[in-house]
Amino acid sequence: MKKILIATHNSAKAKEIKEILPDLDLITLEDINCEMDVEEDQETFEGNSKKKAKEISEKTGYPCIADDTGLCIDAFDGWPGVHTARFLGPNAISEDKRKAVLEKMKNLKGEERKAEFKCVATYYENGKYIIGKGEVVGRIAEYPRGNNGFGYDPIFELPDGKTYAELPDGEKNKISHRRKALEDLKKKLDN
Repeated sequence: MKKILIATHNSAKAKEIKEILPDLDLITLEDINCEMDVEEDQETFEGNSKKKAKEISEKTGYPCIADDTGLCIDAFDGWPGVHTARFLGPNAISEDKRKAVLEKMKNLKGEERKAEFKCVATYYENGKYIIGKGEVVGRIAEYPRGNNGFGYDPIFELPDGKTYAELPDGEKNKISHRRKALEDLKKKLDN
């Protein structure tokens, strides 16, 4: 089985991808001592995902899976969207970003807090792209809740009222936007 490189330095994301795609022989950038970082400067999740997969695959020689994921808040026309990871600058930590989102939404109630987590996962090998997409609809909680997950998980509330971070270990991976995108990608890879 050929090795496929996961194009991320985020160890929590790499772990999640490995759990969702256990039947692929996945390796990480750390496994091959690759420090390469690709600037996410495209206008869409798909554009960023394709760019990362292609550049890292061409640099390392491995087929590559990359994703771009973002939180899209309806009341703000999809903001932060493709800027989810960096709207506060490159050195902002997750807690700062969560606080900024909650502050911006402090006067919004009920349906005004509707949001989606979107993910585009791209497989790239020798000039060919295969793309999977996933989305989960929820809302932004009024305050962070839960200790699991990472990033925006403590403030992304599902229709059942729980945040991603309140789900037991492994539960998020069964329903997440990333799972949906990777399962979509896997189906296309299998064909």
